[in-house]
Amino acid sequence: MPLASSTSESSPKPAVVIVGAGAFGLSTAYHLLERGYTSVTVLDRAEHLPAIDAASTDMNKVVRSSYGDPEYTRLARQAIEGWRNDMWQNCYHESVCGVLNFGDAYTEQSIINDLQHGAKVERLDSPASIRAQFSGLHKSGRLGTFTSLDASSTNYINHDGGWAEAERAVGLLMEHVKKRGVNVLPGKVVRELIKDERGQTKGVRCADDSEYEANIVVLALGSWTASVFPSLNLSGRCLATGQSVATIQLTPEEAEEYSKTPVVLDFRTGFYVFPPTHRNVVKFAIHAAGHTYVTPGSTISTPRTIVSDPDNGLWIPRSVLKELRVQLGSVYPALAEKPFSGTRLCWYNDSPDGDWVIGRYPDDSGLVLATSGSGHAFKFLPILGRLVVDVIENKLDPELAARFAVDRQVKPPNGERASVIPQELNINELCGPEDLIPSL
Repeated sequence: MPLASSTSESSPKPAVVIVGAGAFGLSTAYHLLERGYTSVTVLDRAEHLPAIDAASTDMNKVVRSSYGDPEYTRLARQAIEGWRNDMWQNCYHESVCGVLNFGDAYTEQSIINDLQHGAKVERLDSPASIRAQFSGLHKSGRLGTFTSLDASSTNYINHDGGWAEAERAVGLLMEHVKKRGVNVLPGKVVRELIKDERGQTKGVRCADDSEYEANIVVLALGSWTASVFPSLNLSGRCLATGQSVATIQLTPEEAEEYSKTPVVLDFRTGFYVFPPTHRNVVKFAIHAAGHTYVTPGSTISTPRTIVSDPDNGLWIPRSVLKELRVQLGSVYPALAEKPFSGTRLCWYNDSPDGDWVIGRYPDDSGLVLATSGSGHAFKFLPILGRLVVDVIENKLDPELAARFAVDRQVKPPNGERASVIPQELNINELCGPEDLIPSL
């Protein structure tokens, strides 16, 4: 049975096994390499990587420093600087348009935090100033009026933000760590933790009975964390929620027309929409509480994806599909009249308060959790693993360590999402191909 090598006199750094080859897992592998670790193994359930149904395997993700919490703004500014590194091969798109933010109290605090950390931001105090951010479109009749943004709204553009090609970035990072010696193994379905006589984790056992020993095991399974390891009792810390996403295929001419537009993020409704990709696809979604899915015989929400349910694993609830069209129409009326080209439930791993879970599992020095991205971790890909390695080396800032701890006292929701109570997914209410066509 294959074993990850353990420490020796010639290799003082501990051997690390990471379960999960997504954003948390691969970023951790990268930062372990940066600190001189030579025995790093990454295991993932998917036969082909990046995993087709992972949240990070996506055409794009928002990169923003606009947070109501100054700590996330600080970290995001560091991540944005990291995205500018040549290793990302222009995955990060920081156009002149930036990220356009709408909202109220949360957004007001966001602009304060952005300004304090040196971001290039500009307040927008009228519908006309908002429309001016969409180069060319404000004269073509293809742009919303934004009249719903009253005097109480806080609206601004952050020119330092943008978006990243998520799947390509993950693929680049995976190839980078593999070339530097990390053993990345697909098709490894981890079933259980191996414990020593003191109850400390010392490795993992897979469904094919292969075992991988290590001094430290990092669980970075995203939305599968709680369901794969029910014995860890993570229900109060990790909740798998499906977030509804839709896309529209544009013609090359349409894509050119919409190319000089910002990422739009409306914190009042949770709606956000991207500029067209290089394949002329516009993606949009609602950042909200989402939907849970509990399989028969279980009490733990588990991702329902194209892998587990090939026939309809990509479909989203009809009610959300309709709301997406309404929200899209408020920004781009002409696009809302076009057929949607596809949908997807993107599965987050949510914590109750929106903070990540990065820390040692209580009373187990060999087990570290790196998860609960809560829908806002990917943008931190260049620096995310640094926090995990700080935990491994007992170097994480005490305030952050307490904040991200597995057994922390959970705070109220952070106010970033439009809703905080998820609904159970009703399979009978999922949309189908006919629902992608706009009703007349």
